Amino acid sequence: MTKESNHMPEHTILLVDDEAAIRDMLSIALEAAGYNILSAENAQQAHAIIVDQHPDLVLLDWMMPGTTGLELLRRLKREELTEKVPVIMLTAKAEEGSKISGLDAGADDYIAKPFSPRELISRVKAVLRRVGREALKDPIIVGEMVFDPLGHRVSIANNSIDLGPTEYRLLQFFLTHQERVFSRDQILDYVWGGNVYLDERTVDVHIRRLRKAISVAGHENYVQTVRGAGYRFSTQIQHA
Repeated sequence: MTKESNHMPEHTILLVDDEAAIRDMLSIALEAAGYNILSAENAQQAHAIIVDQHPDLVLLDWMMPGTTGLELLRRLKREELTEKVPVIMLTAKAEEGSKISGLDAGADDYIAKPFSPRELISRVKAVLRRVGREALKDPIIVGEMVFDPLGHRVSIANNSIDLGPTEYRLLQFFLTHQERVFSRDQILDYVWGGNVYLDERTVDVHIRRLRKAISVAGHENYVQTVRGAGYRFSTQIQHA
């Protein structure tokens, strides 16, 4: 593996896994790709490092003794200081329910063991690229909806809208790509970073949740199904 640090800004990645052999293997692969690596063997250690050293991304094992990775993820997303830290979950759990639980709790991506170092680095790059792309500052206003990226808030007609992390990212994607049709595959790639373990039906589930959350004064009608093609966000209301 060639070292790429001369071609990319150095990012710091925190590895959280209770197995030393896995931490060592991942450290070698990621350092060879030009990343600066921190490591922790449990959730308590990891939380302290995240607060003190502000890593650019966390690779978090799902199953650990004591506090699980999922419990740590939920804690990170609850606290203002750590809520925006990107997290990729590492897990041997392959059930659909586990994937949805991790993504619903705010994970940016999900990778099932065993995986190749090449695949891991590709996922890491995708998440870091997407986080960089999401550096919006100005509010976006559509109808009576105000999307405030700095305050991480959405309101309709001055009423605060409660969105889960995935629905928030989905809405941001739509608002920054209005009037264009996207396939479920394209939406998966933009919103989840090309997560190959997710079924296209996952998009449909989150579209339904987003519509329900913004169903104030007809705003749910802006998220439109385009038969045979996918979805689009448009202020030009469709008529049956």
